[in-house]
Amino acid sequence: MLVSTLRSILLALLLISGPLFSHAGVIKGKVSGANSEGLAFANVAVRGSATSTGANDQGQFQLRLPAGQYELVFQYVGYKPQVQPVRVPGGDSTLTVNITLQAEAYNLGEVLVKSTDRDPAYAIIQQAQQWRAYYRREAAAYQARIYIKSQIRLKETPGKIMGLFKVGPDLKPGILYLSESLSDISFTQPNVVKERMISSRVSGDSRGLSFNRASAGRNLSFYENLIKPPISERGYVSPIAANAMLFYKYELVGSTPQGGETVHKIRVIPRRRTDPVFSGYVYIVEGTWRIHSVDLALDKDAQIDYVDELHLKQQYAPAPGNANVWLIQSQQVTAELSGLGFKGSAYSTAVLSNYNHVVSTYPAPPVAKAAPPVVVEGKEPAPVGQETAAQIRKRKPNLSGLNRQVRKQVKKAQRDSLKTDLFAQMPRGEVQLIEKGVNERDSAYWDSIRPVPLTAEEKKDYHVKDSTEVIRRSRPYQDSMDRKRNEFEPISLLLGGYTYLNSFRKRSFYILPVSQIFQYNTVEGAVLNAQATFRQRTDDRRFFTLTPVLRYGFSSNELNPSLGATWQLHPAKLKQISLVAGRTIENFDKNSQLTPLINTVYTLLDNRNYAKLYRRDGAEFSFLTEPINGLNLRASAAYFDRHELYNTTDRLIHDVKGRAFTNNHPVSDELSDTGFGRSRIATVGLSLDYRPGTRYINRPDGKFNLGSKWPTFNVQGRMAIPHLLGADVRYMLLQAGVRDNLSLGLLGNSSFRVNVGGFVGKQESMTFIDYRHFSGNQTILSGNFSEFQLLDYYRFSTNNTYLEAHYDHHFNGFFFDKVPLLRKLKWQEVGSFNYLTTPQAGHYVELGAGIEHILKVVRVDFYTALQSGQRLGTGFRVGVGF
Repeated sequence: MLVSTLRSILLALLLISGPLFSHAGVIKGKVSGANSEGLAFANVAVRGSATSTGANDQGQFQLRLPAGQYELVFQYVGYKPQVQPVRVPGGDSTLTVNITLQAEAYNLGEVLVKSTDRDPAYAIIQQAQQWRAYYRREAAAYQARIYIKSQIRLKETPGKIMGLFKVGPDLKPGILYLSESLSDISFTQPNVVKERMISSRVSGDSRGLSFNRASAGRNLSFYENLIKPPISERGYVSPIAANAMLFYKYELVGSTPQGGETVHKIRVIPRRRTDPVFSGYVYIVEGTWRIHSVDLALDKDAQIDYVDELHLKQQYAPAPGNANVWLIQSQQVTAELSGLGFKGSAYSTAVLSNYNHVVSTYPAPPVAKAAPPVVVEGKEPAPVGQETAAQIRKRKPNLSGLNRQVRKQVKKAQRDSLKTDLFAQMPRGEVQLIEKGVNERDSAYWDSIRPVPLTAEEKKDYHVKDSTEVIRRSRPYQDSMDRKRNEFEPISLLLGGYTYLNSFRKRSFYILPVSQIFQYNTVEGAVLNAQATFRQRTDDRRFFTLTPVLRYGFSSNELNPSLGATWQLHPAKLKQISLVAGRTIENFDKNSQLTPLINTVYTLLDNRNYAKLYRRDGAEFSFLTEPINGLNLRASAAYFDRHELYNTTDRLIHDVKGRAFTNNHPVSDELSDTGFGRSRIATVGLSLDYRPGTRYINRPDGKFNLGSKWPTFNVQGRMAIPHLLGADVRYMLLQAGVRDNLSLGLLGNSSFRVNVGGFVGKQESMTFIDYRHFSGNQTILSGNFSEFQLLDYYRFSTNNTYLEAHYDHHFNGFFFDKVPLLRKLKWQEVGSFNYLTTPQAGHYVELGAGIEHILKVVRVDFYTALQSGQRLGTGFRVGVGF
């Protein structure tokens, strides 16, 4: 109750603060270069305070300040900073200040270069490398305000995607997405960012909430060894990483004095185009060897799908009241995009200001050892950068006790913040809080607080989309758009199914693709699987789905009707109930990779009826929720009357001589006769997935989990209860497992999954359906590369104990990028390991190596299978692999 009251008071104060600020003066203008062109995203700061802003992509800026005398510092990477005194009158005044910055004259000074000399930049970079660990953790904690603006613009759009799928009427050249957000953030080491969004605006959507997030920028710190842009699955080496000199060449462009310090401009050059590296410039401060700013880019050689170029700029400055700690002032990320016939651009600019509660790791930085005198041809001191690598290593700062000092200062900051810090009220794991009402600010509010002015195009986009929102939400408009979206195209039904939308009523109908509607198997013959899914959403983001199915086998002459339904009970929290009832035809292994399409193809064309089916009549009820952060609970109860089925047809398209269809009994090493006639079963089940330390975003429209440094642990059990409603099966199956995705830096990413379990207690009348099955594959087509690929579908199914493990490693081009042709094709390598042990199977192992991203979506692997050291066989597998 108290927290709710405080939040209400805070919201009220924020609403009041807009009009109060309106009485302050506004300074606006343009920051230009020597050619009078605007300097995009230039930084404008008030000297001696925590107030700063940034220009827009045309160099225009605005700053709201109370009446008084100030000194404004205008900065842009590669240009001389300029200090401009200004006097802000009282009242609602506007002061125009246009500034022209001069390109920095970087002077090489007295640098002696011989054939045996290395460029002076290497010595500067080596110093920065030695200080990197300290600057990565020099601020134990701080708080700040951050403004983020994001934009996506389409320049060209195709009529159809890949010549097959028609582009929707909403996708046309112009601004596709524009949003702004203003947040307060709190940072503590090692990398804990908490954010409370104060206001949010999305162009054309008064109910929309921006997806801007301050913590996403923490992955772009060049003090880390690897930089990981969110649009790429691989990492890129920082120019001052510990091993950076293996990947980069450096050139000292020159040095210049700035604010009483000397700043070196260093050109960063990739040693090899195939390496995951940047190109551009990094600016290092002499003596302290910290990053002053960066201006770096990735091009097509970076192998980022759909991104032609990505440009990253950052500007650092001393923290208010603590010149020993430098914090980021602004960051801009721009990208040129292309793919699938689309061309466009995107950018995100972030401006940080109002730094407070800055807690440094040390009261003062560690003292570096004095530079030894270096004599070059009788001249002392030597020109910049002429120390040898060995001499520089002797100047390495003593950082012993750094981790201990960081922990000490973090604890101090946390104790101090408990008294005044609203972030302390955020639950553990919550990294961003977006409360209801943040999107209810009007344009006057945004005009009063926006630090980066809108461009003319952005103003027009807001005006047009906001003024037409009522029209666009009206039924006539949405119906007219739906008529275009709902136009039927046979290719859509063939490949992905058909969706009919009624946007105004928030409902849709989805029909399966042809490959799932029309099937074939030896039990039912030709199958018509008529299935549609109806989905109804509500204004508060709940939903209800209803899936009726009418399945008819033309050879078995049997109609199998069923109905599935799911209700999302809460508008923001995971809380769902589901029901499946009726008569269905099922695989013995309900998680089988053998899709209806694959089985149809192999049955009709290759005389192989891999699918083994049975019929079940009954119902299953389940409940899914997240009672506490990171813990997903699924409970279920079911009753089914199960019937054995038999082949009713042997018709096919292509007859392979000497090969006959097998009967509908799975083949198992443990159970010689897998037939069962008829069996009734009543079960209850419980499954718990827990991921400790799960970080999440709390929004009015839901909770969104972001992941954790910990793996996901799973415990589940299923019990068959005899005699209930005539049930004749008794067993209990218990299983525990762990799974995770791991980042191994430049070597790529790994994923693993391990399950151990078995049947315990008394077993009665168990059928082969109830055995623990392991998803195998006997076709060249793979439905899931994280499962077994050469294992017979039911050979090692067990009613005993088992251990199952799967490991995949995606190298993300670590080897192929060094081969010009493969690099151009953007193919990537992958390796796999699958393991199974049961009392009957012994030790079964699969080893695989493959290529993914073929034509962007195809993966091909070659596998070898061994059982207890004996080779069983080999084979290729083809499937989808992004």
